[in-house]
Amino acid sequence: MASSRTSDRPTRRGVPAWLRVLIPAVLILGWLAAAGIGGPTFGRLSTVVSNDQTSFLPASAESTEVQALLPEFLGADEVPAIVVVAADTELDATTLGAVTSLQETLAGLEGVVETSPVVPSEDGQAAQVVALLDGTGSSEELSTYTEALRAEVAAADLGEGVQAAVTGPAGFAADIGAAFAGIDGLLLLVALGAVFVILVLVYRSPLLPVLVLFTSVSALCLAILIVFALAQAEILTLSGQTQGILFILVVGAATDYALLYTARFREALGQTRSRWEATLAALRGATEPIIASGGTVIAGLLCLLLSDLVTNQQLGPVAAIGIATSILAGLTLLPALLLAFGRVAFWPVAPTPERPRTKPEGKGLWGAVARLVDRRSRSVWIVTALVLAAGAAGITQLQANGVPSSEFVVGESEARDGQELLSAHYPGGSGSPTQIVVPEDDQDAVAEALGDIEGVESLALASEDSPSGSIPLPVDPQSPFASATPTVVDGRVLMQATLVDAPDSDAAQAVVREVRDVVDATSADAIVGGPTATAIDTNDAATRDLLLIIPIVLAVISLILMLLLRSIVAALLLLATTVLSYGTALGVGALILSALGIPAMDPSVPLFAFVFLVALGVDYNIFLMTRVREEVAVIGHRRGVLRGLRVTGGVITSAGIVLAATFAALGVIPVLFLLQLAIIVALGVLIDTTIVRSLLVPALALEIGPKTWWPSKLAKDGAAGKHARSADPQEERERVDA
Repeated sequence: MASSRTSDRPTRRGVPAWLRVLIPAVLILGWLAAAGIGGPTFGRLSTVVSNDQTSFLPASAESTEVQALLPEFLGADEVPAIVVVAADTELDATTLGAVTSLQETLAGLEGVVETSPVVPSEDGQAAQVVALLDGTGSSEELSTYTEALRAEVAAADLGEGVQAAVTGPAGFAADIGAAFAGIDGLLLLVALGAVFVILVLVYRSPLLPVLVLFTSVSALCLAILIVFALAQAEILTLSGQTQGILFILVVGAATDYALLYTARFREALGQTRSRWEATLAALRGATEPIIASGGTVIAGLLCLLLSDLVTNQQLGPVAAIGIATSILAGLTLLPALLLAFGRVAFWPVAPTPERPRTKPEGKGLWGAVARLVDRRSRSVWIVTALVLAAGAAGITQLQANGVPSSEFVVGESEARDGQELLSAHYPGGSGSPTQIVVPEDDQDAVAEALGDIEGVESLALASEDSPSGSIPLPVDPQSPFASATPTVVDGRVLMQATLVDAPDSDAAQAVVREVRDVVDATSADAIVGGPTATAIDTNDAATRDLLLIIPIVLAVISLILMLLLRSIVAALLLLATTVLSYGTALGVGALILSALGIPAMDPSVPLFAFVFLVALGVDYNIFLMTRVREEVAVIGHRRGVLRGLRVTGGVITSAGIVLAATFAALGVIPVLFLLQLAIIVALGVLIDTTIVRSLLVPALALEIGPKTWWPSKLAKDGAAGKHARSADPQEERERVDA
């Protein structure tokens, strides 16, 4: 590198000085424009977000088909909000009168299509009113209507000792919307704050962390701008959880890529006085691993397009867009910023060719780790693998069979409290019936068959000319409903079954599965939907996705690794160790969640965790092994592995801590899905960067020897004397540390 330590002349590499100024200036201004346009889009993103579970199911699902037909039977698209009032003693006439007055007030609120009469419970200790809300607008509008309803209920004077709550589908939707409300502000502040603190500790520089964070935020602004435009054009469908994952993924990935590039740039500044030459050297060293690791993540994410669930499908391209903007920012904006600031970015400890290293390469923490791996490679990989396998055994505690919708929000939930009140005094399925669309000719046979199911409390037919909108079954000839006729659409009627158990309970799901079996046996053309059926179809689709997508992700990433490393053995080695770390994270995470009293999880949690941990875990191994491959080509296999471990140790571990911290920030959003994902992914990233990448992979690479690179040329070249141990252990150690 002696020739590079000269003055920065305009003719260097044929690039004039003015162009070296113009290129970074244009890049920085372009990214400032993207951030300026994309920044204000943060506040508008919630307008294109939907958290309606039914909208994420495939069109072929029974519950989706039923949901699409409901407006034809029930009129406008309406979402029920159930107002329940209860006390420990029988409600007196004054309280019932106050509930009636409340019902009249609610009927006049904006967004309330109609309200039911007051329905007292059999024990006389509760009363309920069902308010049908306009569901044709956005999720945000529905939440606004529900909160207005809650405000009126809270303000009503119902007497001492009387509890009141708004629950039902509208109530749960409002609680979920409130839980996601912190995504635009709190989540980003926590994530960026954690990353900033870590960067200050890593770099011990006031300016460099700001440049890195500006790069990450700019990448996020561009990603948000693109995603918002696609969602507004109805090309993509966004949910709150997708939005949160996008924010975290971009901040974490962009910071990781920035750390890798910064390490290369700092190393180059220690070899040349020219910022331009340092930039070119850093780009040569960082571009391949950044593009390769980012491409691996993108490929893994796009495998989610094979999912049956729309929310999973859409996460794939949304997150892939975020990773792509992270790569772009890491290879354009950050290099331009560091080229512009040069050594000032690293103040007060700026690298120069004359400044000697504060620690020789073989010393310090990573020198000690390299010596341990060198001397005890077999013991290291065996002990490490056994420890990881022991942690993976915790998977036996995993309960990924779905979570009741009432548990979706962590902490306080008025809808959950209201559901408990409702279940204590009414059939659990009141207000949220299971809906069966059945041919008119089969309605009697289906009704008779359903009447024999123990978990079905009552049946009714939807009817436009009934005072209550439905006809109870069987019809009493003396009742006011005797003259009403069911609504018939294309020769079919809508039958509504109220269940004994709460609609989101395991017991209700078991009943609905039995209902489906009975209905299928009775009528070939009948279909079953409703809230419970939607949960069943969602869980079944998520389980199917888990079994289908994981093998495909493994196959895709294996192929990418083989092409990148030009080695089958190295690719399989990296993939196997990453999968092991995923199993450990899942097992330990399951034990932690079980200890916290929240063992049940959605089947999508293990799937998302797998995609993130395998793709991102391979990221760190790519950072390591591309550098190792580079070193092996020069100094042989053994020394190349150990030197690659030493020089990448600090940057990869720092990157892992940053990514773990950003995913842990998801825990500030009181949504069970995100909390569980945060715990598992943060654990997995830390395991991968501190144990797998630092100990297991290099120890196995030394155990396997140059054959690690088979069938590439390195399998022979790396064995050409340079990897062999010296007869004198001290001489070997000195050579390894050189």
